[in-house]
Amino acid sequence: QAQLVESGGGLVQPGDSLRLACAASGRAFGEYAMAWFRQAPGKEREFVAAISRTGLSTKYANSVKGRFTISRGNAESTVNLQMNSLKPEDTAVYHCATAHIVSDYAADYNYWGQGTQVTVSS
Repeated sequence: QAQLVESGGGLVQPGDSLRLACAASGRAFGEYAMAWFRQAPGKEREFVAAISRTGLSTKYANSVKGRFTISRGNAESTVNLQMNSLKPEDTAVYHCATAHIVSDYAADYNYWGQGTQVTVSS
């Protein structure tokens, strides 16, 4: 069973940057794809970005493409999300998750972290 712990969230102003981190333990981290999803109050969970087990393939939601970058360090069992040019609509709880394939469907992911809050407001 995997344990995922997110960190790095906070309150920032529009245009600022944040870097989220997800630390994984309890399984062979390098064998699984990883992703970030987010959920704003009153809204469904939304795909943000995903990365293959090798890190060579990535996928992004159109709403964050060009602003967010997902990366992973298999030696450290971490996956990061660099978020630049943040907008108020990026406000949400951000969760990391593991899967066997790179996918933008939440149902494909089997382990989830508790999430970290990101608030973008002036």
